[in-house]
Amino acid sequence: MIELENVSKRYVVGPVTITALDRVSLHVAAGEFVVVLGPSGSGKTTLLNIIGALDVPTEGSVRVNGVELSATTQAQRFKFRRETVSFIFQTFNLFPSLTALENVELALDISPNGRNPRQTAASMLASVGLGDRLSHFPHELSGGEQQRVAIARALATGNPILLADEPTGELDFRTGVQILELLQQQAEAGKTVLVVTHNREISRIADRVIELSSGHVVSDGAPRGGKASVHALSW
Repeated sequence: MIELENVSKRYVVGPVTITALDRVSLHVAAGEFVVVLGPSGSGKTTLLNIIGALDVPTEGSVRVNGVELSATTQAQRFKFRRETVSFIFQTFNLFPSLTALENVELALDISPNGRNPRQTAASMLASVGLGDRLSHFPHELSGGEQQRVAIARALATGNPILLADEPTGELDFRTGVQILELLQQQAEAGKTVLVVTHNREISRIADRVIELSSGHVVSDGAPRGGKASVHALSW
């Protein structure tokens, strides 16, 4: 269970204070597939980073599985990220000196859920269509291929919460559908999945859609027209 109560996040840049989130409250149940929808600058990524303990709120309460994250130490937040959440970063965050296989394998090496790291890493890369690119370095991969390595790395750890920031942003439609199917399968297997996107079409496959605007939750409910199949999407 993810619970946010009156969470605000402000950044001070010189004489200017920027409010990224303003008194956001929401609850996400275990096993839910939630899409956080909104334009650039609406606070989506900040929300994801706070839930994943990459950032801390200026004020408010953040509880995940009963743990008050805003009261934890840096070491405790690191342990939480290692054992509880997996991230798909919009900017990939791959290690340039490691191959695709090694990037995924490294995540498994430091994860308490990691079993047979090399075999699992190869299997996850094959599941995102990169079975023939295991030995390639990030600079030898396209943007879409790098995104798929990042997705394979996040899925491989088996952590119960998956946070995805624009996971299909660099992908063509066919590959995007493949990745969204994988994310749906994770939710169906019991993981809690939060996907941040500006693409309203993707929100159709969610159990629930939370829409942000200027740091505020402006709507929270089922997709308009009901939940759709991945194969009904077009963008």
